[in-house]
Amino acid sequence: MTEIFWNELSLAVFGANTAPPVIQYTGRLPGPLPVTELLAESVGLAGVALACLRGQSSEDVFVDGRLTAFWGLTSCEPIDWTPQEPWDPLSSIFKGRDGWIRLHTNAPHHKAVATSLLGNTVTQEDAAAEIANRSVVQLETDFIAAGGAAARLITWNDWQAHPQGRVISQSPLVEWSQAKPARAPTKLQEADYSSERPLSGLKVLDLTRVLAGPVATRTLAGYGAQVLRIDPADWDDPGLLHDTTIGKHCAELDLTSSSDRALFVDLLRQADVLVHGYRPGALEGLGFDAASLDQINPAHICISLSAYGRQGPWSERRGFDSLVQFSTGIADLCSDGHGLPGKLPVQALDHAAGYVIAACVFEALRVAKSGRIISAQTSLARIAWMLSRTDQTDGDDDPIPPKVKGDFASSIETSDWGNLKRLRPPLTVRDAPMIWDTPSGELRRHPASWD
Repeated sequence: MTEIFWNELSLAVFGANTAPPVIQYTGRLPGPLPVTELLAESVGLAGVALACLRGQSSEDVFVDGRLTAFWGLTSCEPIDWTPQEPWDPLSSIFKGRDGWIRLHTNAPHHKAVATSLLGNTVTQEDAAAEIANRSVVQLETDFIAAGGAAARLITWNDWQAHPQGRVISQSPLVEWSQAKPARAPTKLQEADYSSERPLSGLKVLDLTRVLAGPVATRTLAGYGAQVLRIDPADWDDPGLLHDTTIGKHCAELDLTSSSDRALFVDLLRQADVLVHGYRPGALEGLGFDAASLDQINPAHICISLSAYGRQGPWSERRGFDSLVQFSTGIADLCSDGHGLPGKLPVQALDHAAGYVIAACVFEALRVAKSGRIISAQTSLARIAWMLSRTDQTDGDDDPIPPKVKGDFASSIETSDWGNLKRLRPPLTVRDAPMIWDTPSGELRRHPASWD
């Protein structure tokens, strides 16, 4: 089997061509782009990075491509209960006078922007009627200016010539900081990752939401890391938390509050890893730029994700997987052939980015054993570029067989919403099983403490 993305993934994280893991495919997700391979190779990247951290090789890593595809949709099935619908009615695509636009209104403040700009419409039908007479170019500008989340359709050809597209094309998949020597011997230099729970004792402060970041920290938790997720009082990830909070403690802090900022500083001072998904400038706006974070804890590793990268005219733009698909040419490449924009069969940009982030954490931990601290960042748009420029395929010719009983773990998980069945992990690293110590649950259910 020839890997499609492996060389680029391997060079981005390890700085060299590393042997790929063993990947087994049974069918492909539908659509014209090699999404199944992107997911499986990204999962394999995290596995190989963990293996290297443990002194193992790529031969000790196995990826089940079929399970990886299932995890790209959801990692579990509820038993006798129904999760909340994650998509707001206005989170959809709409046709305007001069093209298509996609809105993202799942968050209350983004929904408020949409209803205000669209004449207080609340139904998808009313929004469609309003947008039909509007310019999507102007509407996108208005949404962004008002703090909303939207993206007009840009074709793949146009994205390659777009100012932000050109920046993305010239950016590395992973941007590593210059390694700096630790100011004193650190816990990470003495860490031993050879046990069955290799990340046991590692403290990970999680400032991520929705999907990509939570996928990364879910992976770290699966190998024993103590993950503490922080959210403000008004945030929710409806319909996703049973999928993404497993293995984590979830606490509430308001980083605009002086008392909560003091608590955050104390948590960061004790953390080994910070993972965040703040767009460029947002965390800095709260007073936590890179220099401030380094002053609080010079020994911590920081891995971050943005929608459109840290350079270029769109660097500070809000974005989610669905919007990035729309603005980077993917929705165009996946169109139905009659002008209707399409989409990937799963939110592959989020999931792939999540495993790339996890791989970066593992590699940074390996480097830290030599007394050097490095950090990294990646973006959904750069993942999209890697996917879009590959040769198109036809996954419809090789469908994935449906799930069977043996695809699930033998035990039942008791979540805050009810019992559920969790799929077996798609990644196997020899002598290091991926398991979670805490069932999934609501946000803000734990104290903001490492105890």
